[in-house]
Amino acid sequence: MSIAERLHQLGLALPPPRAPAFAYVPVVVEGGLAWVSGQLPWAGEALRATGKVGGAVDQATAQACARDCILNGLAVLAEAIGPLDRVRRIVKVVGFVASAPGFTAQPAVIDAASALLVEIFGERGRHARSAVGVAELPRDVPVEIEFVAAIDAARDGTNGGGTT
Repeated sequence: MSIAERLHQLGLALPPPRAPAFAYVPVVVEGGLAWVSGQLPWAGEALRATGKVGGAVDQATAQACARDCILNGLAVLAEAIGPLDRVRRIVKVVGFVASAPGFTAQPAVIDAASALLVEIFGERGRHARSAVGVAELPRDVPVEIEFVAAIDAARDGTNGGGTT
């Protein structure tokens, strides 16, 4: 089953890839790895939530934000490399959680992202991970996620449109 079929089976659709708002590229492909820049929890044209987890944002909303971050990351990855079937493995996920004082469940928030990657990619979605509590994130979002994926070479001999 292709990744596109798997997404459909899960009732998920990748959002349109968002262009960067600042001076960076969303994905860099180098040496068989695709480095996906930090993704925010955009849900359509709006952010799913703003504020600190453990404060204005509850853990369930933060977990939904983590899933949004992954879908947004997969959208820019697909734009860079073509079909997500080229992903051999998700190598590393780094999740940042804007945390209210005393909130220590950052791993539980980022687990929603990890679980989604396994739902989509199966064993290829299992990865190394860091879940980091931070004071502030861009646009006052509660969650930002970046990840690295190992990819197969493009069939046409190019890097699939990513930046090298």
